[in-house]
Amino acid sequence: MVQVSKTVEFLFDFGSPASYLAYKRLPDLTARTGARVDYSPMLLGGVFKATGNASPAAIPAKGRWMNIDLARWAKRHRVEFNRNPYFPINTLHLMRGAAGLIDDTRFLAYCDVVFDAMWRDPKNLGDPAELAPVIRRAGLEPDDFRAMVERDDVKDRLKSLTEAAVERGVFGAPTFFVGEEMFFGQDRMEFVEEALTSQAA
Repeated sequence: MVQVSKTVEFLFDFGSPASYLAYKRLPDLTARTGARVDYSPMLLGGVFKATGNASPAAIPAKGRWMNIDLARWAKRHRVEFNRNPYFPINTLHLMRGAAGLIDDTRFLAYCDVVFDAMWRDPKNLGDPAELAPVIRRAGLEPDDFRAMVERDDVKDRLKSLTEAAVERGVFGAPTFFVGEEMFFGQDRMEFVEEALTSQAA
């Protein structure tokens, strides 16, 4: 008999290549465990500022290693991954978009197209002209999107989600929670799966 925890929380930022790899691996994890994913966007820059952390790319040697290591993980899990030449990209509006759509039926379609345009078929998503056709593929009109990400309730939601993540001990992306147990990094997904399923005696 397999006991299954109902939910794995997935805290992410589109600007994190490790979040992309984790996002692509989640369907297989949920298929194996039967768990539900609670997607929680957060602004990684805000998390870094609050915790004193920084992107690995800020350290040249670590950034070079990270690019090689991410490629290894992508190959292992058969995820198409290409380094974005425009990285780092300010993801504030992209993450506001995710926060604004979190209760919308287009949320996952939006996540799909933005993650892919960031790390599969890299685009400069900081350029409105390049962003427009991407979000149209998720069923959003660019003018509506721009209006949404400037709404105070959307700004406040992303801020609240980010602050809540920091309060729970989050310092980077991706982060997972199974109950109150926290796991950091796409390379910890085996531990996430172990937490989701336990073999009964």
